[in-house]
Amino acid sequence: MDEEEVRSYIKAGEIARRVREKAEKMVRPGIGVLELARELEREIVELGGQPAFPVNIGINEVAAHYTPTPEDAGVIPDGSVVKVDLGVHVNGYIADTATTVCFNPALEGLVEATRRALEEVVKVFKPGVRAREIGRVVERVVKSAGYKPIVNLSGHSMDLYLIHSGKTIPNYDDLTALWRIGEGAFAVEPFVTDGSGLVREGSEVTIYALRPVRRVELTAPEGDFYRRVYGERRTLPFTLRWYPDYYSQSQRILGLLSSKGLLVKYPVLVEKTNRPVAQFEHTFLVLGKDVIVTTM
Repeated sequence: MDEEEVRSYIKAGEIARRVREKAEKMVRPGIGVLELARELEREIVELGGQPAFPVNIGINEVAAHYTPTPEDAGVIPDGSVVKVDLGVHVNGYIADTATTVCFNPALEGLVEATRRALEEVVKVFKPGVRAREIGRVVERVVKSAGYKPIVNLSGHSMDLYLIHSGKTIPNYDDLTALWRIGEGAFAVEPFVTDGSGLVREGSEVTIYALRPVRRVELTAPEGDFYRRVYGERRTLPFTLRWYPDYYSQSQRILGLLSSKGLLVKYPVLVEKTNRPVAQFEHTFLVLGKDVIVTTM
């Protein structure tokens, strides 16, 4: 990596850390989820970054991929466990981080086990370590506390304007994950539950991404929408509330883009037995023999 790439990764991580810490102070019973997401995204921009994806707010059994819609009147409920997953990019170089805030004493052990799992990963994450070994650490910590890692959610490699660039880092001792950590950016994100250890796709979709094409042969308004979003986001995820000018036509536009194979949908992911989920996440930047945890 050249110096500019490294600076961008580190700046993205610093912004992500600051916004995550703000989220931990803001999340409280009664606050609106739409207000929370908008304020955190505004803070990302104010600090000099751009959202790498819409702020995810997962309450209780919702594990991932929910961001509020423009008409969302939901609030953080009493007695809940709340995950906030946010990403920042600077010049396309990404930091991805997450935290969990707990308002239920009965779930504090779940949250603490998840936090400790990521802390133990920080100690062992280095060049040459197999992805399987990272998953083994997560599984050992959470199972010793009486919980289960969610095995069909994983960490991932990242690249320029790519939040998932092809490699996965499991949350369990996956015998097939034999590739070794090398230079690049990686997100490690233990998801932990006292339920089945699996997530399922829900029916709701609030996050999307576009697939690249050389030429876009689309008429208005879907062609205009594609060119605008791709020009701003490339293949990074987006949400319709960022594009109010198109919101009244959004279902038609998304339907047409989907029919042409240009749209990626991210269904909300829910714990299979509707049990609560906790999550923590850091981004690791590997430079030769050195590792920088950019979001710490």
